[in-house]
Amino acid sequence: MPFSPFLLAADPDLVKGVAGLVTVEPLAGPAELRWLARFASWADAQAARDRCREASGQPANAPAAPYRFFSDPVHQYLLLSGRTSFGGLAFADLRRLALDIEVFTTEGHEFPSAARPGDRIIAIALADSTGFRHVLRGDRLDEGALLEACTRAIRERDPDVIEGHNIFRFDMAYIQARARRHKVKLAWGRDGSALSGHPSRMQIAERTITYTKYEVFGRHIVDTWILAQQYDVTSRDLESYGLKDVARAFGVAAPARTYLPPERIPWTFDHDPETLCRYALDDVRETRALGRILSQSYFVQAQIFPYSYQNVVLRGNATKIDALLLREHLRQRRAVPRPAEGREVAGGYTDCPYVGVARRVLHCDVASLYPSVMLAFGYFPKADTLGIFPALLRDLREFRLKAKALARGAATEEARTYFDTLQTTFKILINSFYGYLGFPLGHWNDFEAANQVTGKGRELITGVLTWLQGRGATIIEVDTDGLYFMPPPSVQTEQDEERLMAELAATLPATIALEMDGHYRSMFSYKMKNYALLDEGGRLTIKGSGLRSRGLEQFQRDWMEEMFRLVLSDRAAEVPALVQQYRKAFENHEFDIEKFMKTETLQDSLDTYKAKRSGKKRNPAAAYELALKSERHYQPGDQISYYVAGRGKNVKVHEACKLAAEWVRASPDENVEYYVAKLDDLYEKFRPLIEGGTLAEAPEEARGKHYERGLFD
Repeated sequence: MPFSPFLLAADPDLVKGVAGLVTVEPLAGPAELRWLARFASWADAQAARDRCREASGQPANAPAAPYRFFSDPVHQYLLLSGRTSFGGLAFADLRRLALDIEVFTTEGHEFPSAARPGDRIIAIALADSTGFRHVLRGDRLDEGALLEACTRAIRERDPDVIEGHNIFRFDMAYIQARARRHKVKLAWGRDGSALSGHPSRMQIAERTITYTKYEVFGRHIVDTWILAQQYDVTSRDLESYGLKDVARAFGVAAPARTYLPPERIPWTFDHDPETLCRYALDDVRETRALGRILSQSYFVQAQIFPYSYQNVVLRGNATKIDALLLREHLRQRRAVPRPAEGREVAGGYTDCPYVGVARRVLHCDVASLYPSVMLAFGYFPKADTLGIFPALLRDLREFRLKAKALARGAATEEARTYFDTLQTTFKILINSFYGYLGFPLGHWNDFEAANQVTGKGRELITGVLTWLQGRGATIIEVDTDGLYFMPPPSVQTEQDEERLMAELAATLPATIALEMDGHYRSMFSYKMKNYALLDEGGRLTIKGSGLRSRGLEQFQRDWMEEMFRLVLSDRAAEVPALVQQYRKAFENHEFDIEKFMKTETLQDSLDTYKAKRSGKKRNPAAAYELALKSERHYQPGDQISYYVAGRGKNVKVHEACKLAAEWVRASPDENVEYYVAKLDDLYEKFRPLIEGGTLAEAPEEARGKHYERGLFD
């Protein structure tokens, strides 16, 4: 397609005289970035960017920079053209190819290395959405021929999308390194160009992940390892992000699935290559199944946002909203503001006035509180003089309601899943509009409007609390847009509850919808945002980092789940026996490693960790100490599983830790005293509530702050 790249500037003199400059067009409106410069080629546009950077001393993405340059040419083209990906297509129309490699690790080494001459690729498994499945076998082809066969297969199958689990951080890097060794061109592009990559990073919740972003011309690369982590930001129910664990969590692991521990792969290749092939095929089957479940919402987003499908997966929601606003301003040739300087934004109203066990608990919330407040009271960015922000918000909310209705009335399970995915996508986007107000890089951000939204939200929730308490309800927990409470004694039946909710809803503005979100037999309230719920059907739900954190070993989570079920079922007297049961299991070495190993995610690079430790800015940590001793090149975002060995409950964990892979069932060496002490500490932590078993006023340290820490602090 014809393409003339662009740069936004506050002053046309910034690009005056730059080679390849085609036009400098003024943009209407008072905003700072009021000149649109167009260039003959991408190289010319990059040269203009470099000149602006030198003249201003500011990088292109700095909020205060007097220019703005977008480094992705596809993004630029989509912004200017108004086009998006996959117009008129359904997700099922995409040809998706899953890829997975198996590698041989030289004897005497624990982890594979593409730089080690004796290591190599021994199998490449491929499976696409047409039903094609194939394993390129290293027992029949040498490594160079294997890589050439993989390139031929990709070009013949001609996928729109290449999927893999941890494909950015392992498979692609390994394939590229071995291809260089054999001088094989990975001509995977639709134009015959080679696979390419560059260092990148992304933020998922509190984690910063470094990776190499690989690109193939005319195709998209999607990493299901990243998709799983993005899913888990809201669900918080994945134990780990490994392929096998995620596949089991989503129910896509075949009952007869072949499992091989990594250390057995070289032996299996040498002695039983058929089993290795079955294992590799199961890997790509699971990857393709996870891609089908986790990527549909991003397919829909690629039809909305001016980003490639691959990049829609890798961009945050606030960035996407900014792109919608930017696209419309460019279409109307309107000037673009620079992001406003950040300031503190107060959070929502939160409190936990009671701890302990509560019976007959109701949960209600205000549907999409902050978006509803913005629309009801007109809290929008002041810089958005065109009114695009509220129009987008209204449209997305309307689309979501239509998608919910279509999901309810769908004739097939496939259609229901599609429309449910669609409405979930819109829900997440809608709720992100508030976050955009305080997005530091948002061109139309507005911190004052963000404070107005949270202020009105606190006012509405406080009104709900006052009304309920005035009628004799007991408030258990309040969290920004919803609350758990025990209804007044006069409310006994389901009809009574419906009448209570209808009367309460009538006290709110007509545009603010109050919904009954749950009815529970009992609730264990521990502290703010940490609780366990038992519903009428006997299903137990545990929420909160203090009760289900990945920092807890599995035996602790299992014990708490059993303890909560006993307490919430009026069987608290059985909890001491449960403690004894777990204690004996440790003493008799009945638990497998999965029960007591701990899995931690590396947040810093190893060099950063060493610098902090040598500067006494942090204490030694087991996961990092093990990573430093390992042959594997660990990066931020990698996970390490370990356990504590030796004797004595007061050992230094970073000295007594061992990799989980080192534990041997036949000769267990876990530190029994250490783990039994952790069990006893856990019981003591909950014992006052277990023995009390009744609702009691919470001590001050268990209560939440009335106003949460600001979202953008």
